[in-house]
Amino acid sequence: MDRRDSLKLMGMGAVALADPQIGLTAVAAQRPVRNWIWIRPDDKQTDAQRRDLFRMYKRYGIYGVFIEWYHEATFKAAANAGLSTHLWMWTTNRRDQWIRDNHPEWYAISRSGKSCFDQPPYVEYYRWVCPSRKEVGDYLEQFVRDHLKKPYVQGIHLDYVRFCDVILPVELWPTYNLVQTEEMPDYDFCYCEVCRSKYKTLYGKDPKDIAYPSDQYSWRKFRYDAVTQLVNRLAKVVHAQKKPITAAVFPTPEIAQRIVRQDWTRWNLDAFCPMVYHSFYLEPERWIGEAVEQGVFGLRDAKPLYAGLYLPAFANDNAFEMGVRYARRNGASGISLFGDVTESQLKILAALK
Repeated sequence: MDRRDSLKLMGMGAVALADPQIGLTAVAAQRPVRNWIWIRPDDKQTDAQRRDLFRMYKRYGIYGVFIEWYHEATFKAAANAGLSTHLWMWTTNRRDQWIRDNHPEWYAISRSGKSCFDQPPYVEYYRWVCPSRKEVGDYLEQFVRDHLKKPYVQGIHLDYVRFCDVILPVELWPTYNLVQTEEMPDYDFCYCEVCRSKYKTLYGKDPKDIAYPSDQYSWRKFRYDAVTQLVNRLAKVVHAQKKPITAAVFPTPEIAQRIVRQDWTRWNLDAFCPMVYHSFYLEPERWIGEAVEQGVFGLRDAKPLYAGLYLPAFANDNAFEMGVRYARRNGASGISLFGDVTESQLKILAALK
């Protein structure tokens, strides 16, 4: 799952959010509180176990579930319990065997010339396809259309909707024996023929010839726009079916742009779930509120923001409660939970709602 990164904030400050002319907190206060959970279907569960699980979620005020792949028994049980059921889909990180067998050219290529087809960065499952390719957009659009027709799919939730991490969250550097104080060629994407040709048409030069690509704003924006255009294309398809579309995004607009080329405040979605995983950035619970503040400000509070919390990061229930309080006080319209949630955590969430 794409619940990865964040960094120290350059805060807009509480003053901006308190300004009555901006009106951010007033709008957020009028929205219904909606809490979500990311889940993976489990074939070993019985129908009775699924029923009891989702009834418990509903009892404690969970509004909906993001389900990682289409598993009809799971969708049905959740819907029957009164939960909103959304298909959680991997977007530009695709491990589809059909793509690997038929279209190796779709895979993103690093500045060092390595393709995600046979040399994926960091981990084996990082098989990024290039959002600049029309064929990739066609494929993902058909995937969405097909799944919207399936029973009990009430919405679409995008994940891994970005380029590969050009810089990982600082907590992960030791895992890969890296010190990423600058953008490294092996993790800088995409330099495929399509990206290079499109950029050259717009700006008159090949991105491979840029001396300092991390400092070339037009090249960064080109990649922001490629992802944004893909997202908005998928959103148009979902909205045509009168269903909602959301996304798991990186914790703040600034961090998202800087380390995964993700400009999510420009996406035509119905809600956003920034992954405010404070431990990934070696930050305390207080940082959750600061990150939420940045996201609410970036969206101008035009759409709900549900703060994604990484449950293993909380040492105990008191720490979890603090994280929820920081998120809600800074404008989050609810919480998205990732990890094995306990009944005591659900009780805390229900009480604070």
